[in-house]
Amino acid sequence: MKRQWKFVVVLIAGVISLILEFGLHTSTLFTTPLLKLEMNPQAIIIDILGIWISILLLMEIFEDWKSGRYGVDILAVIAIVSTILINNYWAEWMILVMSTGGETLEDYATGQASKELRSLLNNTPRIANKLVNGTITEVKVDELNIGDIVLIKPGQQVPVDGEIVKGDSSFDQSSLTGESVPVAKKPGDNLMSGSVNGDAAVQMKVTKAAKDSEYQSIVALVKSSQAQPAKFVKMADRYAVPFTIISLIIGGVAWAVSKDPTRFAEVMVVASPCPLLIAAPVALVSGMSSMSAHHIIVKSGPTLEKLARAKTFAFDKTGTLTENQLVVDQIVPADATISQNELQGLAASVEQQSSHVIASSLVKATNKNLIKPVTNLKETTAQGVEGDVDGKHVKVGKLKFVAPDHEKIDVNSTAVFVSIDNKFAGYITLMDEMRPETPDTIAKLKRQGAQDIMMLTGDHKAVAEKVGGKAGITDIRADLLPAEKIKAIREVPKDLRPVVMTGDGVNDAPSLTAADVGIAMGAKGATAASESADAVIMVNDLSKINDAVAISKHTMKVANIDVLTAIGVVIIIELIAFTGVIPAFWGAILQEVVDMITISLGLLAKTTPSKKQFGLEE
Repeated sequence: MKRQWKFVVVLIAGVISLILEFGLHTSTLFTTPLLKLEMNPQAIIIDILGIWISILLLMEIFEDWKSGRYGVDILAVIAIVSTILINNYWAEWMILVMSTGGETLEDYATGQASKELRSLLNNTPRIANKLVNGTITEVKVDELNIGDIVLIKPGQQVPVDGEIVKGDSSFDQSSLTGESVPVAKKPGDNLMSGSVNGDAAVQMKVTKAAKDSEYQSIVALVKSSQAQPAKFVKMADRYAVPFTIISLIIGGVAWAVSKDPTRFAEVMVVASPCPLLIAAPVALVSGMSSMSAHHIIVKSGPTLEKLARAKTFAFDKTGTLTENQLVVDQIVPADATISQNELQGLAASVEQQSSHVIASSLVKATNKNLIKPVTNLKETTAQGVEGDVDGKHVKVGKLKFVAPDHEKIDVNSTAVFVSIDNKFAGYITLMDEMRPETPDTIAKLKRQGAQDIMMLTGDHKAVAEKVGGKAGITDIRADLLPAEKIKAIREVPKDLRPVVMTGDGVNDAPSLTAADVGIAMGAKGATAASESADAVIMVNDLSKINDAVAISKHTMKVANIDVLTAIGVVIIIELIAFTGVIPAFWGAILQEVVDMITISLGLLAKTTPSKKQFGLEE
């Protein structure tokens, strides 16, 4: 915000000075004794501002030098001082506008530093239903102690980590672990804070204090990841040392040859780094605008540069590579006495009144003609449902529920088992449906230069490998908790960075912050993931990752050309100013011409990238 206020102050000072000079026609107040310069109110205002900005720049330069970084800001200071010494306050003001304006452009769309924490904290459980002698008492989550008994009603979040002591239910842990289906829990099973209870109340014994529980640890991980942000050096600073040396040599030689210090000032005016300072920001803002047109919100310019150079892409599975919607995968009858259609129809008939995600997915995937009325319907929480269909008693759910004496069946995906008249009839497996664009997206990323593509998921290994195989991903890391995802990202070797992480759940927030670039699938709304990310895809389309990479590559190509062009043109003008044929006033005008050329070139970043950049060809 401080840098933006500098720009605002410079603009206000300019407006006041314009009114004084061209509106009120103020005259000279006094003449400086040393340089014999005539001073008027507008010159004093702009000079005071120039001295203030120069001091601030010198402080930043000193801090950069201590860190071993060298930038073009030193030329801005020299140019400002030079214009003060030759009393060209309008040239000085334009230098101030371009200097502070470039900083403001660099800060465009930033300031997201605390939003991911705010989003997480807004969703952190705050109130718990504590049971004391059979009476429910609402208490703050922080007041819970290990050993307390808490009642968790249907649809409520688990307030802290604990262990079920009474009741059975299913819990949605997808935002924490990435598991695509609710997990059944019974007495003795552990619960993670932040998971959401299904349709039955349970009693839980607190096993961890709030500050040590899973959901709160995710908040801590975001803080930790954010405390170690990826370093970014301004593009112009890469050329700072050679450009500064060349400009000072030209100015120094001009002074020595002419024996006139004004000649040095004239060279320094045209040597102002304004074109360099605005070249990259204008291109980056243009690229961000192009991203927006493609339904991708980029929060800061440095994201574009890192995306353009990205070598490793990591993806969450559930909701990112997949639709987070279950579809029927296999229908396996126990024997030839029952067909696949009959098995599916009977199972869907019994499940049609259940609100469980597996039940609704099965019903949705079944032909309506196969679904028949059900009577004597009974649901056993976390076990299954049963009822009568066409005179047959049908049970659907866990194997121990439908056929207790049947031998164990190893299934590497989500499954429901079916029995008819207490005889095992078969099973139906369901899988998280892959996004139709996922395989093509992965293939294009490889053509766009991706050297490694990883899947980081909390889901089971067998499920993850099945999805990864269809997507074209070979580097699959499954059964990961949020901390393990961060570890996988941080352990990517230097030669395979920058790393881009894409996800959509609360559990992805720390990973998105830890990656060099975090991209969130934000079509479902503003989640902790989208707030933690550097970029947000606003439509439900994974292929926008390819668009983001293509636009970034195109933007950085334009930005580099723009910076090099600006340097070339400025050096040519410096050489002309060396001869003394360009007074400071005309030098300032030429500076603005170069600035306009720089801005025009930067706007080319809004044009469409090439097919190769989109990954459409090798």
